[in-house]
Amino acid sequence: MRTIPLRIWLLSALSGVLQALPFPLEGAVPLWRRAFCWICLVPLLLAIRDIERYGKRYGKGARWFHAAAIGYLCGIVWYFANCYWIEGTMQLYGGLPVPAAWGVLLLFSLYLGLYHALFCGLLWAIQRRRNWCTALVVAPLVWVAVELARTQITGFPWDLLGYTQIDHLILNRLAPLTGVMGLSLVVALVNVLWLLPFACELCGTPRKLAIGSLALATTLLALSANWWTPPPDTRSQTAVLLQDNLNIGGAAQGDSPTDDSRAAMLSSFVALSESPAMSSGVPERSGYPTVILWPEAPTDFFDSDPQFRSVLNSLAINAHSTVIAEDVTPAATDSDGTRHLYNSARLTTPAGRDGGRYDKMHLVPFGEYTPYKPLFFFAGKILDDLPFVPGLSRNALVSEGHRYGVFICYESIFGDEVRRLTQDGAQVLVNLSDDGWYGDSSAPWEHLDMARMRAIENNRWVLRSTNTGVTAVIDPHGRVVAQLPRHVRSSLAAGFAFRDGLTPYTRFGDWVGWLCALMTALALGASFFTRRPVH
Repeated sequence: MRTIPLRIWLLSALSGVLQALPFPLEGAVPLWRRAFCWICLVPLLLAIRDIERYGKRYGKGARWFHAAAIGYLCGIVWYFANCYWIEGTMQLYGGLPVPAAWGVLLLFSLYLGLYHALFCGLLWAIQRRRNWCTALVVAPLVWVAVELARTQITGFPWDLLGYTQIDHLILNRLAPLTGVMGLSLVVALVNVLWLLPFACELCGTPRKLAIGSLALATTLLALSANWWTPPPDTRSQTAVLLQDNLNIGGAAQGDSPTDDSRAAMLSSFVALSESPAMSSGVPERSGYPTVILWPEAPTDFFDSDPQFRSVLNSLAINAHSTVIAEDVTPAATDSDGTRHLYNSARLTTPAGRDGGRYDKMHLVPFGEYTPYKPLFFFAGKILDDLPFVPGLSRNALVSEGHRYGVFICYESIFGDEVRRLTQDGAQVLVNLSDDGWYGDSSAPWEHLDMARMRAIENNRWVLRSTNTGVTAVIDPHGRVVAQLPRHVRSSLAAGFAFRDGLTPYTRFGDWVGWLCALMTALALGASFFTRRPVH
């Protein structure tokens, strides 16, 4: 890498930092920080241009490798800055020593940074066969195609570029049509537009044609945001969302839950359910809430526990309400006697009857399962006992003729999976989570923004009950209409509504991502068959 000038490495690292700035630290992101999303790719695109100059003297493989390397550095910087909270989670709650916790974060960044390397490698291949202007025009398509690959292959689509537009009241209305990847496409297009006039002049490409085409595409995408006008908001139902603010540090100290601790937590949950905090100013509409939500908690309730089931049944009957609570359900047992579990959500009807359960399908890496165990051999303690296995089907839960689409914790970052719950008839979306594992970091706020995007994409209310926050009620426009402060033991009573109908995104999923992947493949193929000299 000595052949790559320091300036190019610095451009790559700068782009990684700029990509991290538009995402939340705590609460709403200031406008000046959100604005960095419109220029965050510019340094990286400039670095791809410059790598050609300094690579001409080397062989083909070396030049491609150099382009991938500058993208790799950008990806490592971005993930290290954006997901810094992994180190704290591994150390404080996973019980890892400090060096091992930093090692997990570093390996995580080294692995996912490969997607930025792929982005730069693909762009360089097009640039080498055509020119920089052509590579710029294709860059937004390649960016979204790589986001799709990150979603499908690694299962970690955390903070896609489109999430920076969650508070943009015009652009976020694209989401019911395109999903978050459509917003990523718009942001990447704007980044390219800053450089296109200069690129066209260098490459001899008709400037008006190139700029006009991209400007037209950006304008059409922005204007199409106005096509979707959701029905007026109504709040005919009431939900009570619990936030018990339980300490989750016991596991790190080697403490195991006892029957007494579970009984105490059960009593605490019941007390909050029966006396919801009314500080939000939203009264119970009919004297009883429609639904009561218990969050994911650090001390698991077991589905097989008769006391737990009895308490749920009594609460539902006394409150005349549907109750949805997170619990742990036995799964298969291996031939060696290893017992596996499902992380589940159980619905109890107002009549006190079992309304079925949903078993979590997308487990949290290192929290519920260990990916690539040989790679993380040093993680020791946190790998000792992760017994969870993924559920087998994604289904809405039914109570009194209404359908609830439940997704647990980390599943909120997967738009294509949440929309399948709406396809199954879910009239309201329910997110049960325990974000206490993230500590006082940016992760709970980033997690909230992704849940807000799921509301917009599917035109559904989202009821989000968490252990330590951010507990919130989100309307179909992605607006937080009620929420509790973090680290407060309370319950939130707020209005919501059941909704029907499917948005285009709900019907067709990540079609924008797949279209961009197809067009990227076509652009690569065309560049190899219609080569032009590089200027």
